[in-house]
Amino acid sequence: MKDIKNRITVTLLALLALFSAGVGGYMLIEGWNFLDALYMTVITLATIGYGETHPLSDTGRVFTIFLILGGIGTMTYIFSSITALLIEGELKDVFRRLKMEHKIAVMKDHYLICGATHTGLSIAVELAESGRPFILIVLDEEEVKKFMGLGYCVVAGDASTDEALLKCGVKHARGIFCTLKQDKDNAFIAITARGLAPGIRIITVQNENDPAMRDKLMRSGADIVISPFHIGGLRMAAEMVRPSTAQFLDQMMRDGRHFRFEDVPAGAGAAGKELDGFKGSEGNCPLVVAVKNAAGSSYEINPPGSRRVKPDDIFIVIGSPEEVKQLRARLA
Repeated sequence: MKDIKNRITVTLLALLALFSAGVGGYMLIEGWNFLDALYMTVITLATIGYGETHPLSDTGRVFTIFLILGGIGTMTYIFSSITALLIEGELKDVFRRLKMEHKIAVMKDHYLICGATHTGLSIAVELAESGRPFILIVLDEEEVKKFMGLGYCVVAGDASTDEALLKCGVKHARGIFCTLKQDKDNAFIAITARGLAPGIRIITVQNENDPAMRDKLMRSGADIVISPFHIGGLRMAAEMVRPSTAQFLDQMMRDGRHFRFEDVPAGAGAAGKELDGFKGSEGNCPLVVAVKNAAGSSYEINPPGSRRVKPDDIFIVIGSPEEVKQLRARLA
């Protein structure tokens, strides 16, 4: 993208310099006014051949020869650049990039993924499959082209800087994932994001197997710190001692096309109603597995149907994407 912008900039500057030289030359050599000099420059560079505006002196004719040669060279460069853009498909990438940048500029309630690591890309796949908007922040421009081809919104930059996060609309984002390979880099991102958007939810990976590092990341501003070593160990133990349960939960987390677990917050429209109005397996209604009060950290497992719904309740449900969508609409 930068190479294309540089090529276009050089072309425009060359044209501007050529026109300026032509107009200035005719005004200086022949003593013409600006309009006559501009008209002569245009028909000369365009090789239209309408003839001279006024009779030229010998010096003016020599100047015109050099102006024509310069115009031929510049136009050749312009046409070759356009041809290269069309043949190499770069022009298509330019329009696709502009469309993506416009989408990023108006994006709200989205997520930021910092780093195209294995963890970051796994998050990107999950968000894409569940239809949640996100922006992937990478360091390399080549990675932008690569992931843009997958349909992702991608921005090149240092995610620990104000400039990169503001460009990605961090103040309007719902959450940010810090997935870089160095914990200190993730800590810097958390500090910057918390300063720019105090209310944003920050989840960071912990790469070092050091209990003290978790505390450092939390103090940096992270809401949740995920250790692959801890999560991986728990998953391996579960696969050994309760494989069916582990595989069922894994399928519910991964397979978004059929059934999956989802959080569904209760809105004002559900307040005061009994849970029986939303819970069950009959019809197009997802199964309510648990209820969490937004103000607390405890879960009410398998709540009774007579339980009254509160405005700040969060339903933990299992169902198809369509069932979950309908429940969200009823609880809005």
